[in-house]
Amino acid sequence: MGSGWSSEEERQPLLGPGLGPAPGAAWRSRGEAAAAAAAVLPAAAPSPGRVYGRRWLVLLLFSLLGFVQGLVWNTWGPIQNSARQAYGFSSWDIALLVLWGPIGFMPCFAFMWLLDKRGLRITVLLTSFLMVLGTGLRCIPISDLMLKRRLIHAGQLLNGLAGPTVMNAAPFLSTTWFSADERATATAIASMLSYLGGACAFLVGPLVVPAPNGTAPLLASENSRAHIKDRIETVLYAEFGVVCLLFSATLAYFPPRPPLPPSVAAASQRLSYRRSFCRLLSNLRFLMIALAYAIPLGVFAGWSGVLDLILTPVHVSQVDAGWIGFWSIVGGCVVGIAMARFADFIRGMLKLILLLLFSGATLSSTWFTLTCLNSITHLPLTTVTLYASCILLGVFLNSSIPIFFELFVETVYPVPEGITCGVVTFLSNMFMGVLLFFLTFYHTELSWFNWCLPGSCLLSLLLILCFRESYDRLYLDVVVSV
Repeated sequence: MGSGWSSEEERQPLLGPGLGPAPGAAWRSRGEAAAAAAAVLPAAAPSPGRVYGRRWLVLLLFSLLGFVQGLVWNTWGPIQNSARQAYGFSSWDIALLVLWGPIGFMPCFAFMWLLDKRGLRITVLLTSFLMVLGTGLRCIPISDLMLKRRLIHAGQLLNGLAGPTVMNAAPFLSTTWFSADERATATAIASMLSYLGGACAFLVGPLVVPAPNGTAPLLASENSRAHIKDRIETVLYAEFGVVCLLFSATLAYFPPRPPLPPSVAAASQRLSYRRSFCRLLSNLRFLMIALAYAIPLGVFAGWSGVLDLILTPVHVSQVDAGWIGFWSIVGGCVVGIAMARFADFIRGMLKLILLLLFSGATLSSTWFTLTCLNSITHLPLTTVTLYASCILLGVFLNSSIPIFFELFVETVYPVPEGITCGVVTFLSNMFMGVLLFFLTFYHTELSWFNWCLPGSCLLSLLLILCFRESYDRLYLDVVVSV
């Protein structure tokens, strides 16, 4: 299926005759899989397992692309007051500029189909080209503010369309380029940098763009508006330049795959696009762990978007709320990469890691919710307790993302990695969109939203506890390479 979209060289099997796994071997018991692998592997035949130093360059380019995509997506949130004065944005405009990210995930299955059929290079080039177009549209010098706002919205939408690739293709890249003892680390780096880019927007925007002064005289206000607009355009031009540089680097060197596969799993044949969806939708274990990922991460994403409104009743400023969000994401990225490296050293422990992370997330979210109800619980309500509970919650949830991705792929192997992660990320964005929709009607009372966090974390913890883990891809690598 899809052979007409690939060259003759790409259609050649990466494993020679007898080196690949027997059909259905990944779905048998461990003893049957070992026997089948031993039966098809010639005694004198070399097993695939070569890695190349250039894999780190490929990982760097992809990770930087994800970093910049997250940075561009979150350009307007941290400077929304300045953007209102410079371009006349309304509250709905600001909300829509953020929502273009989740909306960009609607055609995610088309990008996953492209990744499955045409490979990593074509998909990444298209993604980076969309980012070039998006950031370029925002930089067109036009005096008409109405048209300028429309161009900015169009640019944010094009950048949002790059989201499915930078957030879903990390396991595909790690499997294609990295050995079995490096895959989780590569997945964590490639998937976490996009979140780190969104967090760094909280630093870049406020440092470059000054806040508006609402008490200044009219003439001074006009001069201030012009100055703010110039500073915002400086940020837009800088982001456009970085995206163009990354696109040029990707165009110059981003090979679709290494000359030799790094593992047996990387060389084995995968299911077709249609059969993959049938396998995913009929696999109850996958649906269980997908809900364990999508529900709490979707709720947390929506909760983070209105964190300043949630903390307003307890007298926390918008600036402090922004710093809480920043450090929770940065901490999640650092801990996520550390946990992934630990998972590479001690393989087969993904479920245990997730149980520990979601136990911490459940306790942290409960702590935060009860602290906000200090008139009833009499828990100390201080800046330290709010910072600690929110940051710990972000660390536990954000660091679970690469662990989840690896467990998804292991559970449904040989379904392609991009399709698997595309489905779960789509579900997560769907839950976030539903919550944001409800917030438009119940934005005056957000205390109920706090209870959604511990409830979703506890539900996920129970689902993970009942989940029966399997490591079909990892076991295939171990059996055939022995």
